[in-house]
Amino acid sequence: MVVLVGSTCMAQQLSEKSKISLITCSPGEELYARYGHTALLVYDPELHVQWVFNYGMFDFNVEDFYLKFVKGETWYELGVEDYQQFLIAYSYEKRQVYEQELNLSLAQRQAVLDALLTNYEPENRKYLYNFVFDNCATRPVRLISEVLGGDLRSSYRGYQGLTYREFISHYTRPSSWADFGINLLFGKRADQPMDSTANLFLPEEVMNYVSGATMADGKALVRSQSIHPFEIKKVPWYATWYLGAVLFFVLTIVVSRLDRRRGRFSWWYDAIFVVIYLLLVGLVFFLVHYSIHPLVGYNWRLLVFPVIHLCARLTYLFRA
Repeated sequence: MVVLVGSTCMAQQLSEKSKISLITCSPGEELYARYGHTALLVYDPELHVQWVFNYGMFDFNVEDFYLKFVKGETWYELGVEDYQQFLIAYSYEKRQVYEQELNLSLAQRQAVLDALLTNYEPENRKYLYNFVFDNCATRPVRLISEVLGGDLRSSYRGYQGLTYREFISHYTRPSSWADFGINLLFGKRADQPMDSTANLFLPEEVMNYVSGATMADGKALVRSQSIHPFEIKKVPWYATWYLGAVLFFVLTIVVSRLDRRRGRFSWWYDAIFVVIYLLLVGLVFFLVHYSIHPLVGYNWRLLVFPVIHLCARLTYLFRA
């Protein structure tokens, strides 16, 4: 992506023809991209400006990046990109880009741009990323609300009664291995029903919220839009964790019956399972006690495969 830096992104006085739009990108194939993405577009044909302000930039080359990522200590930053380059990048990934032009006065549009440029200052552009409470989706909608004095209301209530776990599971594709893995790491806090605007850490929810939003004077926040519900791909049966659990159960029964027939126990099989399981438990322990991830914790799903293993291994006691 082309990042505009230095004097290219200096303060500008927007013209009457300018517009501010919320940009929402559909999910991608990679796990980190399955939730979609949110950005803000500043467009002014008279100034030849088409800037995309993107709060989702980060640097893989930071020292101990992966350790910091696991601990939840990843610093993201605000980047500025040319809109055409932005579209090309998402088109290459075959992801849709939806636009919602905001119904703002010139003064309000200017205030949004000024706030974005302030956030883009070198001393302000970095922030400690938090997947649920402070990310690339929460920041744009929060900035818009602050510019409007906090007087932003929406008729959209898609979050009512649902939990963090249910919402996140929807985007990670229910019954997928990724969904199972994430649910292994989530604790009780993830099962709390979301209230107020807690759902606005997900780009599609931000898009829907803004679509139904009104300002203090009763005017709709969106002047025009081209949006569509996210299409979440279903997981084929052969890629579900349920099938994996069944195959593990069957394999363990086969090993147990062969052990019974030969009259000796394959300790190596159990040792491999125990080592893998202890590594998993160690990861959960580390995240619970040494990371700042907000939703991690212990839960009953950690017992799924140990119970399957134990039940299948008990067949060793049965005579053929």
